[in-house]
Amino acid sequence: MELLETQDPEKKRLIEASDRHKKELQREVKAMSDKTEQVVKNTLIIGGTLAVTYLLISQLSSSKKKKGKANVTVQKKDQEPDFEPAPAYSPPTFLSQLGDRLVTQATVMLLDIAKDKLAEYLSNRKQKHEDS
Repeated sequence: MELLETQDPEKKRLIEASDRHKKELQREVKAMSDKTEQVVKNTLIIGGTLAVTYLLISQLSSSKKKKGKANVTVQKKDQEPDFEPAPAYSPPTFLSQLGDRLVTQATVMLLDIAKDKLAEYLSNRKQKHEDS
């Protein structure tokens, strides 16, 4: 049967063209999956970094809030209420200001990287769409 297929030049040309198209499609699918995998990795890295930054910020800010609250103890009927006054306001220390600035700068840098990656992905997607 294969002998008959190879004897007809038109059929042979069509089979070769079909094989070329199949290989090209496989190459394109592989390229798309590789690019998608890279985008997902970048997204996970950026998302993870943003999540860690958020957790650090929330932990730092919650420890400051806990220090500023007044403590109230349970009292008996005939007793005067015992209030512990909130500690007097103290200006932020140099280290806390430095930490806040570092966290802010890290957040800005990560958001800038995320914006660049998203713009690059969208332009590549638009370019591929225009090419096809």
